[in-house]
Amino acid sequence: MTVDDRNGTDAVRCEDGLIRPAWAATDPLLRDYYDTEWGMPVRDECGMYERITLEAFQAGLSWATILRKRPAFRAAFDGFDPEKVADYAEADHDRLMSDAGIVRNRAKIAAAITNARATVALREKGGLVDFVWSFRPDRTPEPTLLAEIPTKSPESIALAKALRKEGFAFVGPTTMFALMEAIGIVDTHLLASHRRGTSGVWPR
Repeated sequence: MTVDDRNGTDAVRCEDGLIRPAWAATDPLLRDYYDTEWGMPVRDECGMYERITLEAFQAGLSWATILRKRPAFRAAFDGFDPEKVADYAEADHDRLMSDAGIVRNRAKIAAAITNARATVALREKGGLVDFVWSFRPDRTPEPTLLAEIPTKSPESIALAKALRKEGFAFVGPTTMFALMEAIGIVDTHLLASHRRGTSGVWPR
């Protein structure tokens, strides 16, 4: 990768010849996440609950930090099985607060348990997955620059409001837009990126 390869678009041609955004061009962990997972549809309950949980823990931190701790998060939260986490008691909260492998934030840990219970309760209304995907917009951004990618949208504002009504916590509009990007509800890959349109949800 060279700076000259950016051509004023924030899209970087990497040494393998593929074009990625600058944030995914150097760190191997972020590159692998970008190439294989980010922006791909998530349509299972555990996966959706995991993403909502990790997006909440990421607030105020870098996503690279969360990715590096992801295996520890999965171990600490029973593989993000909502039913298991919904049954957590005060002792589990204390256990999580003493786990150096995860982000030890009391409010975020409490929100993860609250959201597990809300996820289980939402099954009576069709489930978390269909609920979140029902906020897919009619159009998706078409950015050539990172600065052109919004941080929230009318749909993410509505999703955040609807989730809070169902008892979820730490689900603000910006966090929910990041979720929508990560699970393919919107495609915010730069137009020049080799990943643009690969989700199958939106055309290139």
